Amino acid sequence: MALEKMTMPQLGESVTEGTIEKWLVSPGDKVNKYDPIAEVMTDKVNAEVPSSFTGVIKELVAQEGQTLAVGEVICTIEVEGGSSSEAAPAEEVKEEKVEETAKQEAAPKKAAVAKDPANKGRFSPAVLKLAQEHDIDLSQVEGSGKGGRITRKDILALVESGNIPKASDKPAAASAVEAAPQAASPQAQPAKQAAPAPNVPVYPGDVEIPVSGVRKAIAANMLRSKHEAPHAWTMMEVDVTNLVEYRNSIKGEFKKKEGFNLTFFAFFVKAVAQALKEFPMINSMWAGDKIVQKKDINISIAVATDDALFVPVIKNADEKTIKGIAREISELAHKVRTGTLKSDEMQGGTFTVNNTGSFGSVQSMGIINYPQAAILQVESIVKRPVVMDNGMIAVRDMVNLCMSLDHRVLDGLVCGRFLQRVKEILENTTKENTSVY
Repeated sequence: MALEKMTMPQLGESVTEGTIEKWLVSPGDKVNKYDPIAEVMTDKVNAEVPSSFTGVIKELVAQEGQTLAVGEVICTIEVEGGSSSEAAPAEEVKEEKVEETAKQEAAPKKAAVAKDPANKGRFSPAVLKLAQEHDIDLSQVEGSGKGGRITRKDILALVESGNIPKASDKPAAASAVEAAPQAASPQAQPAKQAAPAPNVPVYPGDVEIPVSGVRKAIAANMLRSKHEAPHAWTMMEVDVTNLVEYRNSIKGEFKKKEGFNLTFFAFFVKAVAQALKEFPMINSMWAGDKIVQKKDINISIAVATDDALFVPVIKNADEKTIKGIAREISELAHKVRTGTLKSDEMQGGTFTVNNTGSFGSVQSMGIINYPQAAILQVESIVKRPVVMDNGMIAVRDMVNLCMSLDHRVLDGLVCGRFLQRVKEILENTTKENTSVY
């Protein structure tokens, strides 16, 4: 028998660590290759980790709630063939990791070019929580993670050493610079540190709800977006009377033929994808010293559960028909609500469309899905009296499209033209000139 090591996988772009939320196996359990063995939470997604081997679980090296860097051993599995002496015992594995980390921290830091300045302000929920608990000023911490990112182990090492950097420890000159009004570009600003949790009194009858890993990840991403991206907002109203009549006339036959609903949202996503192709600047991301204009048009859609928000992605939406988009919306929403959504189905989004109208909202200001440059809120379709071109008043189906934009990347002119184009496409969606196939 041979002892194989299972390591923390990389569950998304730029993910450097993960937290074991729950073990799905115990020592002595037999597992097959690809069987799920643990639920892991990262700052991007919750996912099940499959076994890389067929064998028997020997030891669970990581504990539930423990955060480990990508590549660290989480458990050992005994498999047939070879010799168990090939693998070191779990305790030795952990000791080697501790020694290796200590050597890295003791060694002189490599040149600054090896580090990504953008990572300085990127903290996982576990890092933020520890920093708040021990009053650590993260702007003074050197990270040992990929691109200089601060990991949970960096914080624990500081706590153990007792050499905890606080805001008051900064040199006077540095404090004065930070206190002065900043005229530099946004990426030159010091990273904002999360405020300590407020001391909220709890009285009899109050209910305390633990913050889940997914909720922490949402909070961290939303906070980062609001801190880093200067949000601007614009809105346009659209007359979708023709679209409503067209969709309502074919929805019954479509459901019978295809087996899923033809929603209004599919028409909006298709219109946005088409407009993004014509206005590629909207399909961009801020990257510090440059703006990256993405080639693929991958639409993120927000899907809510009772206690969390997930953002799966419709890849290459501009190449899909309205029927194809409707099918993907239905399938992705089902996966979110049944807990079967995979991490790669949440990666690669370039623009977000949020169906806030599904619960009756008529006007809202969305927070941008970082690092994208904009998000569009599709509000509820409502019947309103409208003054027509001939001066007559008629009852029409109207919808508000509300767009939040990152003003570092986009300006009002290009966003106004983009929304005008989306409006034009939607107002000309009729049975005569639009096919869902």
